[in-house]
Amino acid sequence: MTAPLTPHDEPPSLPPYPGADGDPGAPGNERMSVREETVRGLLVALLVAVTGVALGLVWLWLSPRIPMVSDGQAVYLKDTEGEEAVGGDGTFILIAAALGVLSAAVVFLRYRKGGIGPVLGLAVGGALASVIGWRLGLALGPTTDIVAHAKAVGPKVVFDGPLELRAKSALVAFPAAAMLAHLALTSVFGPRDADQDRDRDPREPAPKE
Repeated sequence: MTAPLTPHDEPPSLPPYPGADGDPGAPGNERMSVREETVRGLLVALLVAVTGVALGLVWLWLSPRIPMVSDGQAVYLKDTEGEEAVGGDGTFILIAAALGVLSAAVVFLRYRKGGIGPVLGLAVGGALASVIGWRLGLALGPTTDIVAHAKAVGPKVVFDGPLELRAKSALVAFPAAAMLAHLALTSVFGPRDADQDRDRDPREPAPKE
């Protein structure tokens, strides 16, 4: 007859096997986390890209017009010293930067705890919004066929030249402003270490100092 086990003789508890319920390091949980981040990133990219429509419309509305005139043989700028062409680039940059900051604020408020998915979605969506706004402004603005337009209006008649984005580097204004604004918001208003420790699963090992 064997003696009953004392508390000191009880077999040690074993860690849960990989994939068991409640195991934070389980492969299934990791796959779910990656899938969730991917869905968030795609959603953010899509919604931010849609703001390119607003960028194109506002750029078309606020961008200064470039007056041109024809003498019947060639087309010239009415004011050779005018800054309307440069003003178009500056207007695009200012509008894109403002929309980038606004988009970053919305993404931060929606996903305040961070995550690589929303951040990448913000960058990709900002780049797409810039391209969409640029192409939409060109499509809705004055015709790019200057010669045909000059013949249609006649010589010595002033007409508006096409809307142009001379410095293509202006296309990075939206994503750059969005990323900088999101970084600033995260640094100032993001969750602190104490908040992360409070939200951490007690079964997870504490980070090493």
